[in-house]
Amino acid sequence: MRKSAPIRFGSIRARPPHAEAGQRIGLLGGSFNPPHAAHRLISQTALKRLRLDRIWWVVTPGNPLKAKGGLLPLEQRLRLCREVASDARIAVTAFEAGLPGAFTVGTLAFLVARYPRARFVWIMGADCLPQFHRWAQWREIFRKLPIAVVDRPGLHLAALSSPAAHAFASARLPETRAAGLADRRPPAWCLLTGPLMHVSSTAIRGAPQSTVAKRQR
Repeated sequence: MRKSAPIRFGSIRARPPHAEAGQRIGLLGGSFNPPHAAHRLISQTALKRLRLDRIWWVVTPGNPLKAKGGLLPLEQRLRLCREVASDARIAVTAFEAGLPGAFTVGTLAFLVARYPRARFVWIMGADCLPQFHRWAQWREIFRKLPIAVVDRPGLHLAALSSPAAHAFASARLPETRAAGLADRRPPAWCLLTGPLMHVSSTAIRGAPQSTVAKRQR
């Protein structure tokens, strides 16, 4: 099987938050257009269940799988993220803007190379897993870091029946062992269940402006 081409960074301007050796850090990436309380709930669930030290909200310049129409300016999304996160353990960053590509696989390769002694976990909502096989080099992402999938309303079965879940079924950890996910050698992933919140960025963008502020809190 042909291996993927190596990712080279050369001289870059990306400045991610600092990571200490041995620190357990969750990475929640996305456009956050806009951020909302479910992002915070996913983060707090992961912090507790995975025994993480910190969560980084990696705010992307844009999502290659989504239309860019209606995308709020990056600086505005960063400001909203800081307001919504409201937790000292959550760091909001847009360092991806300084990387040469917009794909997650490159972002993770950069972080692993920069902080080889940190313990990163990629975190995503269960709404992402059904389409994860459409991401660039998605199998390489599974092999790059442990992955935590946090349940979302009505998406539990869709996540578990997804092509990505089937492809890496043997790498799935039972939820009872989630606390050790950050210490596992990838591929390793786990589906976390817990409190659910019926809110999404798509729904907020389509809602009347008078309700947006309430949903973001």
